[in-house]
Amino acid sequence: MLRLLYNFIHLIDPILVPVCFLLAWTLLILLGSTLWMSTRDTFNRAKKMHQIPCATCRYFTNDYRLKCPVHPMIANTENAIDCSDYQSI
Repeated sequence: MLRLLYNFIHLIDPILVPVCFLLAWTLLILLGSTLWMSTRDTFNRAKKMHQIPCATCRYFTNDYRLKCPVHPMIANTENAIDCSDYQSI
């Protein structure tokens, strides 16, 4: 049985090295692209969150119980980006 396995390994040896080489590079390229896409998405999300004007609004109370008396449900969320009642301090 071991002799048969030994012969099989020597038979596929010329094919095994290039296949492993390609698989290793494919894995590295996929890892790099995943890291790039997650970094890009993180920066896009942070850019979107910095557009929320609540912290500089006149009605913002900075109290965890009632952040905004005008729109308490959308305060500090993405829905508050185009707030019609926004007034700067």
